[in-house]
Amino acid sequence: MRQLRIPATYMRGGTSKGVFFVADDLPMNAAERDRWLLRIVGSPDAYGKQIDGMGGATSSTSKVVLVSRSSRPDCDVDYLFGAVSIGNPVIDWSGNCGNLSAAVGPFALERGLVTNPPKEGVATVRIWQANIGQKILARVPVVGGQVRELGDFMLDGVSFPAPEIELEFLEPEPAPGQPAPALFPTGNLVDELRVGNLPPVPATLIVAGIPTIFIAAASLGLKGTELPDVVNGLPDVLVRAEALRGAGAVAMGLARNPYEATRLRPHSPKLALVAPASSYRAADGRQMDGRELDLVCRIFSMGPMHHAMTGTGGLAIAAAAAIPGTLVHDLRRPGPTDSVCFGHASGRLRVGIQIEGSGTEWRVISTRMSRSARVLMDGWVRLPAEGLV
Repeated sequence: MRQLRIPATYMRGGTSKGVFFVADDLPMNAAERDRWLLRIVGSPDAYGKQIDGMGGATSSTSKVVLVSRSSRPDCDVDYLFGAVSIGNPVIDWSGNCGNLSAAVGPFALERGLVTNPPKEGVATVRIWQANIGQKILARVPVVGGQVRELGDFMLDGVSFPAPEIELEFLEPEPAPGQPAPALFPTGNLVDELRVGNLPPVPATLIVAGIPTIFIAAASLGLKGTELPDVVNGLPDVLVRAEALRGAGAVAMGLARNPYEATRLRPHSPKLALVAPASSYRAADGRQMDGRELDLVCRIFSMGPMHHAMTGTGGLAIAAAAAIPGTLVHDLRRPGPTDSVCFGHASGRLRVGIQIEGSGTEWRVISTRMSRSARVLMDGWVRLPAEGLV
């Protein structure tokens, strides 16, 4: 029996990689679609390597993206993101990927999904993020009617330069007479998470960019400047981190119990560690100067510590850092709150933010950051049809 051939594009977006599809090229039935996507990526894989699929055996490279023309008059395309578990037959559709968001605009332009884009300059692609109901503006450089593929913008966590893509994440306006969605689902700026008989851990639980749990790095016995290879070699720390993530998911109302959070919702919420700004050596050997940072941060993604920073995690950091009384705000260097520059394992990232409110009643209006993207391979993925259709 021959394999199915499905049009697909393998793309880097920010510090992530994923397999991109036009949604119409996949089954309409969600369960059947997910079976196809799991097999394409190579999950579940008991060996943890995804050898027989397109996945790269890390949370940053086991991802799928579905793009289609939008039925919304204010958007060009709809974008659905799936975080594919490596060892379990699960695709978590609960949140966005801020890094791969940078590749949606170029993909949409390349596939002709945007009507009448400009031939020169910058194409503003209006994206509807279908997982969480958010509008994203992606400003993509174009030349001669094509996406510009060469540039000199360097993104920490990526070895090679590329054109800069500016992303603006617009929070939806609340319905008339309705309050804005709660940034703090528990109603508190700081909560306490309890795991077993261990002392409670102070945490800020926020829904901005992606549901995120912030704790001090010291709560896990860390400085906050450690690199992923060090932390991922500490199994006790990883187990405790996942237990705290599960406890936070329950407190935020995102899971009924920690087991459900681990098994069915591995992508979100994210657990992030924060610490005061300090100097450290990044993963590529560069010395990061703490005087140029507002704070340092590390984030866990699908279990291990992320090699750089998730894009949506950066948005959550900016929001939490701007609001007095959060754990992140209390640990950051004093200064203007319309942007934050933080150190991560692969370098640093600046995120701009527009926010309004007071006390525990805040609304994020927009967040902004720059990423880059590149088509790595374009063609078809092959799918063994037996047992799937």
